[in-house]
Amino acid sequence: MRTPIIAGNWKMNKTVGEAVELCRQLEKEVADSPVEVVVCPPFTALSAVNALGLEKVKLGAQNLYFTEKGAYTGEISPGMLVDVGCEYVLVGHSERRELFKEDNQLINKKLLKAVEFGLKPILCVGETLEERQAGETEKVVLSQVREGLAGVEAEKIPSVVIAYEPIWAIGTGETSDGEDANKVISAIRRAVGEMYTPELGGKVRIQYGGSVKPGNVAEFMEQSDIDGALVGGASLKASDFAGIVKF
Repeated sequence: MRTPIIAGNWKMNKTVGEAVELCRQLEKEVADSPVEVVVCPPFTALSAVNALGLEKVKLGAQNLYFTEKGAYTGEISPGMLVDVGCEYVLVGHSERRELFKEDNQLINKKLLKAVEFGLKPILCVGETLEERQAGETEKVVLSQVREGLAGVEAEKIPSVVIAYEPIWAIGTGETSDGEDANKVISAIRRAVGEMYTPELGGKVRIQYGGSVKPGNVAEFMEQSDIDGALVGGASLKASDFAGIVKF
């Protein structure tokens, strides 16, 4: 039985004070939920959120670099994330791919380093509208999965989360319907099973992301292969995010 996981990607939002207040409220609202809850604040707020000592809400980061230290201005190492209390880290978000030109090879380096340091990576994959219209969704997404997971040892796979986020649905108000999303996520699960074993493919938790809100989350969570959601804008308000967690 896979434990559902709902993660909030705050992107470049929230001051330290705002982050602390949101997490305090969220902790109260989701305290009794059986769902695993993760928040990914900006780097500047990680330390303050960790200092709250939250029991239910787990801490994640939005990105990392693939080396431990050095002259990499503006980057953050996996060791730094562990030191500040992070358990999870996003890898390969579409905005990193699109805006910062991260390719599958770079994303794979980041994922391998995250796993090495005991962080649980959330590998984000998804197709553009053009790729979807060309009928290339599975080809593109499965390539991102296979190249992103290359070199990950089998025993580490259960600690990896995959988030299917069709790029055309992120921040647009557009969403894939539940059945369509489940079809792609089922293909991802089969691909992981082919890379490793069907048993491991069945253990990997796979989220859907893309304009998920309290009003539509149930459509996705009732599907056979969808184990949670990676939430953007709706995670910036505790009551909205809690409404998603309580699907």
